Formats: sequence, C-alpha cells, structure tokens
Amino acid sequence: MALLIENSCINCDMCDPECPNEAISMGDDVYEIDVEKCTECVGHYDKPTCVSVCPIDCIKPDPEKVEDEDTLLAKFLRMHG
Repeated sequence: MALLIENSCINCDMCDPECPNEAISMGDDVYEIDVEKCTECVGHYDKPTCVSVCPIDCIKPDPEKVEDEDTLLAKFLRMHG
C-alpha cells in the first residue's frame, strides 16, 4: 500500500530528499506523498527510507491505497524500466 504523511508532520525536510521515486513534495501544510509514484521503496530498498528517517514517526500506510508487493514492483518497473 502507498504511504501517507500525517498532519503531525513537523516539516523537518528529512523524507523528501530520501525518496528514490521523487514521490514526496511539500503540500499546503505538510509534506505529501504522491500515490502514483510511491512504491514503498520496492525496487530500491528493503523498506521505505522515508519511514526510516522520519524523527516523529508520522509516515504510515495509507488504508485508502492498498497495494501488494507485486503491484508496487510493477509501478517501479513502469517508472524506472
């Protein structure tokens, strides 16, 4: 499933440069993740780097955008293949 950044985000700017898919950008109030680009780092890393670097643990799975690993890999291959 894609990830989302909760409103508790403090805009620390740690996640944006870590995203290998350039899926993170500044929204109106906090950073946002583009679900069309987010692969949860499948194809790049073992786990999402944005989650690893977030100092307040505000990046969570998006229950509205459930995707299995095969779907995430297919998205990665479309973008980087």
